[in-house]
Amino acid sequence: MIKNTQIKIVILFLLLGIILVGTLGCICVNSLENVNKQVASGQVDSIQNMSNIIQSQISGLKIIAILFIILYFIISLVIGIFAVKKMMTPISDFVKNAGDLSKTEDFKIKYLTDGKGKKDVNEFVNAFNTVTTELNENLNEIKKQKKQIETILLHMTDGIIAFDIEGVITHINPAATKFLNLQKEDDNFEKIFKKLDIDINIEKLIYLEEWTSSEQNINIEDRYINIFFAPFKDSNEKIAGVIVLVQDVTEHVKLDNMRKEFVADVSHELKTPITSIMGYADTLLEGEYDEDTRSRFLNVIASEARRMAKLVTDLLTLSRYDNNNVKLEKLEFDLGELVKRCEEKLELEISKKHHSVECFVTANVPPVHADKYGIERVILNILTNSIKYTPENGNIKIYVGFVYNDAYIKVIDNGIGIPGEDLTRIFDRFYRVDKARTREMGGTGLRTINCKRNIRPKWWKY
Repeated sequence: MIKNTQIKIVILFLLLGIILVGTLGCICVNSLENVNKQVASGQVDSIQNMSNIIQSQISGLKIIAILFIILYFIISLVIGIFAVKKMMTPISDFVKNAGDLSKTEDFKIKYLTDGKGKKDVNEFVNAFNTVTTELNENLNEIKKQKKQIETILLHMTDGIIAFDIEGVITHINPAATKFLNLQKEDDNFEKIFKKLDIDINIEKLIYLEEWTSSEQNINIEDRYINIFFAPFKDSNEKIAGVIVLVQDVTEHVKLDNMRKEFVADVSHELKTPITSIMGYADTLLEGEYDEDTRSRFLNVIASEARRMAKLVTDLLTLSRYDNNNVKLEKLEFDLGELVKRCEEKLELEISKKHHSVECFVTANVPPVHADKYGIERVILNILTNSIKYTPENGNIKIYVGFVYNDAYIKVIDNGIGIPGEDLTRIFDRFYRVDKARTREMGGTGLRTINCKRNIRPKWWKY
């Protein structure tokens, strides 16, 4: 393309030179004709006169030749500058765009303008613009992927920190800053993990094969944090830095501790009635007892067996709730009538302790659309606890009402109550304020949490 342009410029200069030389030749011929005319007309009367005329013509021709040479160079210079400028404009734009590409961060490359009909320049421009289009598409795709990765890292629940080979932070997301309580001055590998009292060295991670990855567990302000270290490589398969993954596993640890405590509690709750049953059964087998003694022992065995059955039933119910394996039968029902029916079911227990029970239902309670039998279990549990833990001749009042968009049931009694410091734990598995007294009254410590699983706002409609 450039070679063709050079040939055109050379041809243009040759044509210009030929035109100027031809013009100069015409002037010379014209001068000689003038001399001949003067000689023929007798205007030259001597050789000296002729010599003077010829010298005058030669001097004039020299001046004209010099002027033509100067004019030739001026015209050549103007044409050359114009041609080079036209030829170099797209190249200059290309160089400028290439320079901008090395500095830019927003991945935008301008297209070159055409050569206004010049085939060679247009070929260069079109070729460059084709490459520019492809490059823009590739850079936009890279930009899109970069934004996606930044968004993912920003909203990740786990913390991510990237360090270069010198230990300087190149990227950190908000989760990592939060989990490790990092400040602005914590800007490199050594500062951060020395502050956290973690014995780890970035050189070991980068240069020692046995340290291809590492895991550390730490406690920060009652939180359990797992930290994973792993070096990463660049496109040349050389270690370029270290990636650190920070996970807050506090909930997992708490759940694991609860599981262990739950297993221990279940074992204890089952061991006590089993021990009683085995003890009384062995006693009956070892000797002869009168009818009253045998009856008393058998009653104890039956009572402990019922207690075990109740515990197993509650455990199965809890397991179904944990596994979301509870089938809900939503029905529309009158909440006030349901409360009164529960009161009737507990009439025998109420009369045994000579309690006075009153039920008040306001007139504006609309029908409730919910899991009727689940709600009934909750009401029975609340009323049963009120009856159990209220001394004889107690007063129990039940209120059923409707406030704004919420139906409510309120039970008031003059029982022993629950201490304020224990209120936050009433929904814990097997938790009881007074374990000995609760066990004596037949409680398992699971009914309350089952009630909690029964009550979920999304199941209620009015």
